[in-house]
Amino acid sequence: MKKLKSIIRYECMTSFKYIWIFYAIQYAAVSLITLIIGISTGSFEEVGTNSLEVNTLVYVGILGVLGFKEDFKMLIQNGFTRKYIYTATFSMFCFISGSMALVDTAAGNIIHHFNHGYSSLYGGIYGYENIVMNWLWLFLVYVMVCSLLYIGILVINKAGKAISIYLGVAVGGIVLLIIALFRYVFSAGTVSNILEFSAKAMGFMTDGTINHLFPVLTLLLAIVILGSGSYAVIRRTELR
Repeated sequence: MKKLKSIIRYECMTSFKYIWIFYAIQYAAVSLITLIIGISTGSFEEVGTNSLEVNTLVYVGILGVLGFKEDFKMLIQNGFTRKYIYTATFSMFCFISGSMALVDTAAGNIIHHFNHGYSSLYGGIYGYENIVMNWLWLFLVYVMVCSLLYIGILVINKAGKAISIYLGVAVGGIVLLIIALFRYVFSAGTVSNILEFSAKAMGFMTDGTINHLFPVLTLLLAIVILGSGSYAVIRRTELR
């Protein structure tokens, strides 16, 4: 248990120190752009950008890739089991995602409060009435993105570059097949039912109300599936 705690602490603290560099660069860039455009146009009222959380999605996506590439070899060589490595990595994903979701939730609501023209990622979709759900939704989205990129890099490492290319082509083919099914095969009623189900899974009810529980359950299900897949792959991953 001490070894598990030490590896979790190492993973979390190593990644945590880079968060503030990310936010410093992000808000410095936003401030500079706002200042330049505001001065050139003579007005700061319409200057700005929306959904800064998208930048965080890119950051946590990179984190999901580096979660394997940077530490797996070092940890496995130091006697840590794959189970411990996976647990520590997923704990790091949750810790970083929770921290960044907290910052983004606070920043998004504060910016929107002073500038109603700004729309945060969650606020633009679900509104600004529930800050707790805002944090929870962002947290789960960030964890899901981490998990998605993590299982992707695990599969690429396990399968090798050549097979990974074939898998990528196969995934692209499946996407095209699904699009073709929607466009040429499924009836209008079937398409309508699928879209209605998808909307409900994201919390949008047919009566126009929003159910905040449904997107949470949907994201949790996606995380469980991706996490289970990642663990199944890493158990069979060899040191390269």
